[in-house]
Amino acid sequence: MRSSQLKSFASKLHGSSLLARNKRFFASSADKIQRPKEPVRVTVTGAAGQIGYALLFRIASGQMLGPNQPVILQLLELPSGAKQLEGVVMELKDCAFPLLRGVVQTDSVQKAFEGADYACLVGAKPRSKGMERKDLLKENAKVFAEQGKAINSYANRNIRVVVVGNPANTNAMITSHYAPKIPPKFITAMTRLDHNRGLAQLAEKANCKVTDVERFAIWGNHSATQYPDISHCMINGKVAKDVIKDEAWIKDTFIKTVQQRGAAIINARGASSAASAASSCVDHMHDWMLGTSGKWISMAVCSDGSYGMDKGIWYSFPFVTRNGDYMIVPNLPCDDFSKEKMDLTRKELLEEREALESLLK
Repeated sequence: MRSSQLKSFASKLHGSSLLARNKRFFASSADKIQRPKEPVRVTVTGAAGQIGYALLFRIASGQMLGPNQPVILQLLELPSGAKQLEGVVMELKDCAFPLLRGVVQTDSVQKAFEGADYACLVGAKPRSKGMERKDLLKENAKVFAEQGKAINSYANRNIRVVVVGNPANTNAMITSHYAPKIPPKFITAMTRLDHNRGLAQLAEKANCKVTDVERFAIWGNHSATQYPDISHCMINGKVAKDVIKDEAWIKDTFIKTVQQRGAAIINARGASSAASAASSCVDHMHDWMLGTSGKWISMAVCSDGSYGMDKGIWYSFPFVTRNGDYMIVPNLPCDDFSKEKMDLTRKELLEEREALESLLK
């Protein structure tokens, strides 16, 4: 190419018409980009534990509350875990997440919940050797009573809470009891892990994608009495039972596999579910706040008497959600098998409430 041609090409490249087009392009692109929102405060308890470690980076990256929602993380840990939490915070900062606008690390429940808009209550005392379930209930009730009081005194009145630490349903009930200024419907317990486990088992059995499985539900307690229900389930638009065609597998294998999955993971890896629990916590809050577009999810909430369940226990139902609100899927027919399973887990929740009666007065 001659020198004169090069000059002509350069002139066109930097010409006013091209610059004008570039300005119009970037102007139109800027119009399409949403302006950043104000940061919200997200409290995570037990932040340096295995679940907390798997959870924090996903919150900070925007996977929980959306790609346009900045967050300030308020991380609660016991004094014995302060050094470990310090290392976790270093890693969070090193990731340079654009949405992470601040991190508070503390062993003070007041500081952890001050101004909180969301809370993931992960930290709970694990069951030790020789400890009976009722003893575990009482020990964790003390923890969640303290956190409930802190939420009541220092958190945003519209805070959304998901309880992950076990026994999650009853811990949510305790939290709500000690946070009377917070509407009970804003305090939920996580059965999304059980829900996701069920989806995965069904997809594997039917040789399909998990997104092909719809209208699946977890009823009751996040425990071995829970009822993973496929009686309304559809796979690729077809009745799930007609696709699977194995009633024995459904009743004798599938239900027990979902109920006992946590114990199976402990036996296999020598520790309880962490990454999957964190992922389910993200799913729970994401779908609650951003909506499910009509698809069913499962979570435990304060029962309003739906399906004959006692009011005031935290019971898992199937839900649809929209704009930070949720609705129990109504008027589902329940056969005798389902009613029996639903009632069994209801009775366990009533027993747990009775065991903590003195704390609920």
